[in-house]
Amino acid sequence: MIGDMQKWTPNVASIIEHAKNLYPKQEVISRMISGEIHRTNYEEVCIRSRKLASALEKDGYKKGDILATLALNTYRHLELYYGISGMGAITHTLNFRLHPEQAVYIINHAEDKIIFVEAPFVPMMEALKDQLNCVEKYIILCDKNELPETSLKNAISYEEYIEGGDENYVWPELEDDAACGLCYTSGTTGNPKGVLYAHKSNILHAYAALTGLTVSPDESILMVVPLFHVQAWGIPYYGPMFGLKLVMPGMQMEGEPLYDLIEREDVTLAFGVPTVWMGLLSYCRDNNKILKSVKNTVIGGSALSLAILKEFDEVHDVNVIQGWGMTEMSPLGTSNFMTPEMQKMNKEDRYAMQLKQGRPMFGVELKVVDDSGNELPNDGESQGHLMVRGPWILQRYFKADKDAVDQDGWFDTGDISVIDEDGYMTIKDRAKDVIKSGGEWISSIDLENAAVGHPDVAEACVVGIPHPKWDERPILFIVTNSGEPIEKQSILDFLASKVAKWWLPDEIIFLKDLPHGATGKLQKFELRDEYNNYYMEK
Repeated sequence: MIGDMQKWTPNVASIIEHAKNLYPKQEVISRMISGEIHRTNYEEVCIRSRKLASALEKDGYKKGDILATLALNTYRHLELYYGISGMGAITHTLNFRLHPEQAVYIINHAEDKIIFVEAPFVPMMEALKDQLNCVEKYIILCDKNELPETSLKNAISYEEYIEGGDENYVWPELEDDAACGLCYTSGTTGNPKGVLYAHKSNILHAYAALTGLTVSPDESILMVVPLFHVQAWGIPYYGPMFGLKLVMPGMQMEGEPLYDLIEREDVTLAFGVPTVWMGLLSYCRDNNKILKSVKNTVIGGSALSLAILKEFDEVHDVNVIQGWGMTEMSPLGTSNFMTPEMQKMNKEDRYAMQLKQGRPMFGVELKVVDDSGNELPNDGESQGHLMVRGPWILQRYFKADKDAVDQDGWFDTGDISVIDEDGYMTIKDRAKDVIKSGGEWISSIDLENAAVGHPDVAEACVVGIPHPKWDERPILFIVTNSGEPIEKQSILDFLASKVAKWWLPDEIIFLKDLPHGATGKLQKFELRDEYNNYYMEK
């Protein structure tokens, strides 16, 4: 028997229409390339998104076409999210920090027909254009009088392009599970892989995020997480859905301009990766600044350290919500929001709880399995491969020949994890990064987080290196606050009370910088390759 409810044909453009109708004057704030603060609202974003959709259709673009963005966090990029996907095309967000070879591969693999380019990235595209035969047009995200001289094919300013668009454009109805957005994985091994999101999956993900992150209806959100990075964790959808004020920093991600924007716009909720917050906290520390308006920050992208958690809480009275997910998960899978039980705990126990990646949001299923695929108990100790499934989780990679899930629909995340009796999941390591020493496992993440707690350590990275006796042993790479080496024994003495003795690194190496990828994650494979024979040659 079939239910008697109306048929739902989802289109993400219904979100921006909802925002226009209910929250028309809610602000959308952008710091532009010039440093100027631009103010608009959901009504204007909606109307300009309609004009873009109309202009694309008049220009001959149609449902299913893949149109790319190489853009910053600004109101124009938000309009692209709705204008492109709303008319039935697919919004493909490009990461401007990609290596040129990867950028060429991704654009050609996706067969992007248009690239919407931020003005500072025009030279980047000019250097690659001869290798991009699929691209028909470049639309520069600027006013008509700001259009730079360029050799890019059919280049036109964004404002001129949408000028003749119909502000009364009617969004089309789309087929069930119509494609909406495209993101590529970071590709640390092999070529990047595409993940093709659906309108329905993005809308369901937005619903879940509002509850899973305990977002309040009066939030002012600082969106530091880039719009090119896994759909900015869904904020472009659930922000307008809930009528939230959006504050976008453009190119200026350093501590001082972020602090200025937070204070200027009374930001209450901030989203970003740990490396960005390290810079903000350092600026506040050095200049005796306090984050007065911020109540919560959502941190994801890499593991939260105890040092960052404590500084936010004890210095700024900011609650940290750790989230976890993947490109393949749209991306949110778990959230570790403050519960009444946590509020009753002493600080030490509460911090230990907050350092876990959290519990799955409704719609996401988790389990941990051994090497043979047998499910392990949720006892907080049994480590195994983390498997996930749900309505906004990947079935197969873009243009792949076969599914990326097992016969029961479970996707292997590549993480080694534990799940406790209350359903809290903790990532112990990436399967490729866990260190196997003398038949036992060492968590590089736990060792890194312990090292960052040292008062002179700014950043730490742990890599397992082949060892003639123990299979693998850890090397600890350190960036100090001063940038200069410190006494190694002081670090070992500090770690001795934090980790098991056999976890202590056999070597500590000081670097000026650690290698980071395009999304801010540590690129451990670079250090692993460079130091692969370190212990074998000693």
